[in-house]
Amino acid sequence: MAILNNKQHIGKYEVVRLIKENSYCETYRVEDEKEEPFFLKLFVLKNTPAKMLDDNHKVACIDYMSKLRHKNIVSYIECGTYSDEQVGECEYVITNYFNGELLADKLMREGSMSIDEAVKVLNDILEGLNFMHERNLFHNDITPRNIMLSEKTGGTAELIDMSHVSKYVGGSPSFDTSDLDERYQSNTTFIGMYNNSTDIFSVVALFYTMLTNRVPWDIHIPEGADRKERIKIVKEARKTPLNLDDLNIDEGYKRIIQKGLNVNGTCKYADAELLIADLQNPNRVNELEKPKEPEQLGRQSGPGNNLADEEKQETEAKVEIQKGKGNGFKDIAGMNQLKQMLTQKVIFILKDKEKAAKYKLLPPNGMLFYGPLGCGKSFFAEKFAEETGFNFMLVKASDLGSIYVHGSQGKIADLFKKAEENKPTIICFDEFDAFVPNRSNKGAENQAGEVNEFLSQLNNCSQRGIFVIATSNRPDMIDPAVLRTGRIDKLVYIPMPDKEARQEMFKLHLDGRPCGDINAERLAELTDGYIASDIAYIVNDAAMGAAFNDQPITQQLLEEIISSVHPSISKDVITSYENLHQKMEDTDNRNKRPKIGFIQ
Repeated sequence: MAILNNKQHIGKYEVVRLIKENSYCETYRVEDEKEEPFFLKLFVLKNTPAKMLDDNHKVACIDYMSKLRHKNIVSYIECGTYSDEQVGECEYVITNYFNGELLADKLMREGSMSIDEAVKVLNDILEGLNFMHERNLFHNDITPRNIMLSEKTGGTAELIDMSHVSKYVGGSPSFDTSDLDERYQSNTTFIGMYNNSTDIFSVVALFYTMLTNRVPWDIHIPEGADRKERIKIVKEARKTPLNLDDLNIDEGYKRIIQKGLNVNGTCKYADAELLIADLQNPNRVNELEKPKEPEQLGRQSGPGNNLADEEKQETEAKVEIQKGKGNGFKDIAGMNQLKQMLTQKVIFILKDKEKAAKYKLLPPNGMLFYGPLGCGKSFFAEKFAEETGFNFMLVKASDLGSIYVHGSQGKIADLFKKAEENKPTIICFDEFDAFVPNRSNKGAENQAGEVNEFLSQLNNCSQRGIFVIATSNRPDMIDPAVLRTGRIDKLVYIPMPDKEARQEMFKLHLDGRPCGDINAERLAELTDGYIASDIAYIVNDAAMGAAFNDQPITQQLLEEIISSVHPSISKDVITSYENLHQKMEDTDNRNKRPKIGFIQ
């Protein structure tokens, strides 16, 4: 029975009808005062699984949705609370109404798709996923029924149904798994691991379905089978390589499918950008190594077989070592005070070893860049490496994941070993709170071994020629032991860009593009509260419009786009980060470190 009645109002929205429901959530079509349609998803808190709630007893996926504003992701509008006499407290979220057709319905109506049509849909999905993954968020439920082909934008694909969105999971999922379609899930999800690669596996499985109008391995699951039975059927089917002989596509695309849907139900793509690059040039995809024979799969580790070697490979960190070559700090708009401080107090000591030894200056061990989303923390770390000229390793949480118990600890040790072998090396850990969560928090107990391994490796690693940069949007979630002297020595706040920085960002992004007379100062005034990624999006959107009409980018065009694009971060979120900044500064002072955060 529906909790909300037709014509009932929640805020400015009027309920039109119930669309679907489960034990803890109901989805409605609603309309605002202009009779524009929207979706309302209502969560009954007392029935919502505890693992879907955060520490404040709020529905975690709603908070995640509020951070995901992208053309290929269902649009978050607003959220709120509702109280009902019978079911008690509820939370709801409003999203845009899907004006289009589900990919599943299109396939049912028209059958398989052409390679060009399928690649277009795939690129749209990957653009949205890449945006999510950059924020350490994963969709975890990519199927034909969760892809909408929007009529408003000429068939652009959008990811919908965000009820399974989570951060990196390495053990116990923070969402309900009973309603997942295992035919589109990587085998590693069956042991509780959800990351970049598991999302990409689902995308490639979707690619196969678009081209054939059937699921990979032609898996049939009996109606009424529980999750345990479904997993058993799927894993059994995947013991043999996927047959692509009847696919009338170029060999490059076949190799992409083989790479994404490995014989053991895993994915060889580490992130969305790698798959996007292969789709743009499928002929560059290297021949894969010969798949393991089916009878080898499922053996126990021990003498006389290859599984022990496989497990050894799973403890090796496959992170690329990049050369620190580039323009360095010249590519960073504004923040001159911060760049000057880092040059004088960090880079100087790292680069001039003789003078450091003469004055008995100890090299710093590492530093944490923290602050709001989209303000360029990872970009700043990369440019820092270019400024030093040192080798550079960018590490995401999924890079250190392992399907073996304590396999991640081996990867952590191997990562630092490789960095030392190629010293001097800067290691950048993106979204560091996912690597070293506070061990006293609920749900982080299973990562205690990994946190302990990090503590061991971070201890005075500068003496081994390693400098660590960590980035985080939630530094308060990092284990306090990591932020002590001798491990992460310095805390650096990367703030919202001020007017000067925004002005320089517009100049940098417009540089080299065909432009009319542009007033960057005026653009900076109009974008108060906008973050670096917002400004990059505005300029790129203007460039696309100008290119389509074969004309220069104009001031008028940029201002029109600014008026239609809202800041990614609300004023409330900015205030929360300012409070967090003060909290971290207080912690830093208690630890008797010098204050080095950027002064606004």
